[in-house]
Amino acid sequence: MKTRYHLIDSLRGFALINMFAYHFLFDLFVMYGADRNWWLYPWTVAWERFICVSFILLSGVSLHFSRRPYRRGLIVNACGLLITAVTLLIMPDYAVWFGVLNLIGCSMLICALARRLLDKLDPIAGAILSLELFAVFYGVPQRYIGFFGIKLLAVPDWFYQFRYAAFLGFPDVGFRSSDYFPMIPWIFVFALGYYLWRIVIKYNKRDFFKRRIPILDFLGRHSLIIYLLHQPVCFGLAALINLF
Repeated sequence: MKTRYHLIDSLRGFALINMFAYHFLFDLFVMYGADRNWWLYPWTVAWERFICVSFILLSGVSLHFSRRPYRRGLIVNACGLLITAVTLLIMPDYAVWFGVLNLIGCSMLICALARRLLDKLDPIAGAILSLELFAVFYGVPQRYIGFFGIKLLAVPDWFYQFRYAAFLGFPDVGFRSSDYFPMIPWIFVFALGYYLWRIVIKYNKRDFFKRRIPILDFLGRHSLIIYLLHQPVCFGLAALINLF
């Protein structure tokens, strides 16, 4: 019988609760106009980044437990495309193009293909390298290479002339998405999660993650379906509150 590391599910459940709260407030303030700048405040941006980094890191960890990573990656990508279609139909001004689900799905496929290569690297070195690459390429969608917000080198405009290169991290001038996580730099966060679990294995700390946190564990085990259903619920609650 395959071991279940419940604490990972619980951490994913915690991220889901944060995501639900964030999207509910986004719908209430931004979609219904109570405060259209709400999502631009520094603490709001930090909260949104924390939620998404949590999901991406945990997805990288979970690649170790997937028996069919290619199938799973395709399913997650299909769910991401479904979200794109629905948002484009219902609220085109806030349509999602290459959101976090597509990033996770593509990262699953790429890292599963490159798994033998990834495993050749010491996990601590791999984690450090992944973090450094994320930091250096963090500004690529904003047309620079540097170290997070520190701009060291401009990326030539030529890379941003192709409409469909946005998914790689090179959006053109007219690109808009309410949830945008391109491969560069975010695949490196996924790889960081992959190496973090290898560090856990290296130091034989897996038993710590067998701990279960009720409710959070349940939410984490059903994260994909909850992710797909939560936004209509958030939007409906915000609409109901707006009536009063």
